[in-house]
Amino acid sequence: MQHPPQRPLRTRSGRHYPQTTAPHTVWLFDLDNTLHNASHGIFQAIDRSMTEAVAEFVRVDMDEANALRQKYWKRYGATMIGLHRHHGVDAQAFLHRSHNFDLQPLLSAEDDIIHQLNRLPGRKIVLTNAPEHYARDVLQLLGMQSLFDEIWAIEHMQLQGRFRPKPSLALMQQLQARFAVPAEQFVLVEDTLRNLKSAKQLGMQTVHIFNPGTPHSALHRGRNSYVDLRTHSIRDLAQRHRKLKLVEYSSR
Repeated sequence: MQHPPQRPLRTRSGRHYPQTTAPHTVWLFDLDNTLHNASHGIFQAIDRSMTEAVAEFVRVDMDEANALRQKYWKRYGATMIGLHRHHGVDAQAFLHRSHNFDLQPLLSAEDDIIHQLNRLPGRKIVLTNAPEHYARDVLQLLGMQSLFDEIWAIEHMQLQGRFRPKPSLALMQQLQARFAVPAEQFVLVEDTLRNLKSAKQLGMQTVHIFNPGTPHSALHRGRNSYVDLRTHSIRDLAQRHRKLKLVEYSSR
C-alpha cells in the first residue's frame, strides 16, 4: 500500500508523537459530512462533475454516465475503481477531472470546529475515499490543515496493485500496521455506517456522525452494535468523548 508523504508529526500544541509505541489515541476522521457539511452543495457539485468526467472518459451520454457512476460507487466504494478496472481509465486523471470545481462558495462547517477538534486528545488523521488534492483544499479553506498529521486519500489506498478504499478490512489492517498501535487505540469517526462496521471488526472504536444528507442514512436511525458513540456534530463529540476508552499521550 502506498503511504502519504511524511512530515513531522506535530499537534497544534507543539507536542511530538513517536511513530511506533507511544501510548496515544489515533483519531481517523472521514472528511465529507464529518468534518464539513458536504450536503450543503458539495455532493451535488461532485456528482455533476463526476458524471461529466465519466461521460468524457468513457465516451457515453450523460444518462449512461450517471448510471455508471452510481453502479461503480455502490459496488466498489468509489466510481474511479470501476472505471479503472472495466474501462482502463487513468485513475489520477479521473480524480482530478471529477473534483474540478470551485469549493469556496460551497463549504460549510461548524463555526467552532477547530476549537472542538483541539479538545480531542491524540493524533488526528484524515481518512477519505476522496482524492488528496480535494481533501487538502477543503482543510486549507476551512483553516484546519494544521490539526491533522496526515491525509490518507484514495490514492494511498492501494494493496498489491488494487485500490482498497473504505470499508476495506485490508485498509484498516494497513493503517494499524502503519501506526503500530493496538486496534483499540484507534477511533474512526464517520458518517457512513458500513465503514464503521469494518473498523469494529478489527477492534477499533467507532463514532457515527449522523448526517441526514448522507446517502442511505435515513435507513439507519437506530443504534448499531458496531457503533460505540453516535453523535450529530464534532462539538457534541468533543463534549462526550470521555465515553470512549481513550489513551492519552504520556512522555513517561
